[in-house]
Amino acid sequence: MTDQAAPRARREWTVRRVIMAILALQLGMAVILAGRDLVASLPTLLSPTRQPALDTPVVPGDQTRRYRPADLPARQIQDPDRQTPLPDPGQMPSRLRFTPEGDSLLITGTIAAGDGARFAGWLGDNTAPATIRLHSPGGSVTDALAIGRAIRTANATTVMEPGDICLSACPYMLAGGTTRTIPDDAMVGVHQHYFGENTALPAFLAVSDIQHGQAEVMDYLDTMGIDVRVMRHALATPPADIYILLPEELVEYGFVGEEAADG
Repeated sequence: MTDQAAPRARREWTVRRVIMAILALQLGMAVILAGRDLVASLPTLLSPTRQPALDTPVVPGDQTRRYRPADLPARQIQDPDRQTPLPDPGQMPSRLRFTPEGDSLLITGTIAAGDGARFAGWLGDNTAPATIRLHSPGGSVTDALAIGRAIRTANATTVMEPGDICLSACPYMLAGGTTRTIPDDAMVGVHQHYFGENTALPAFLAVSDIQHGQAEVMDYLDTMGIDVRVMRHALATPPADIYILLPEELVEYGFVGEEAADG
């Protein structure tokens, strides 16, 4: 090795060591952040909720219930003459199903990623329904917002029947109706949502993602004429639970009782 080559090799070796040290530091920070988030989540993972089951009657001040879509109770229909062949919540389709019923459309099932585009395609291929009935345990927030906007653009009303459920992200579809009809024995509930945050991301990125998603939801609700104060209940209720809105709260927050604002 020449006298000039030796210093060059040492510099290259030093640069490689610095790069490797930086990468090791970044990897260590990622592991620490992910481990911290995992440790913070362990209590929730081991004992996600102590709330009563969803079929436990709610009363003012006691409206938070355990929420696992696969374990939702069977539909309870008080009027046998109004029985309809809807799936029990625990047997919902894994993505939304659009079923025409005369001038009405039944939307039932879990809101899956891509369902917003599927609904837009369905509207493009069919006559827009005057009324849309909802029976869904929720799912993708982004797609629920897209469907709600499409419902409003179609100038359709949204309805529920006795025993129907509209939980998690489903109320955002419900809000899209120009008017909304919700019987007292239907169930509408809200809780916190995931907006694609990843516990492997640095905390400030996850918080930014959540804040952006919540801001979009609040802007959407305001546009649809829903009082954004309903988000107090959503933000205070963990994803493993659901906050059931009482009939008087549905009126208070503008889901029923008044003409929906233009959106």
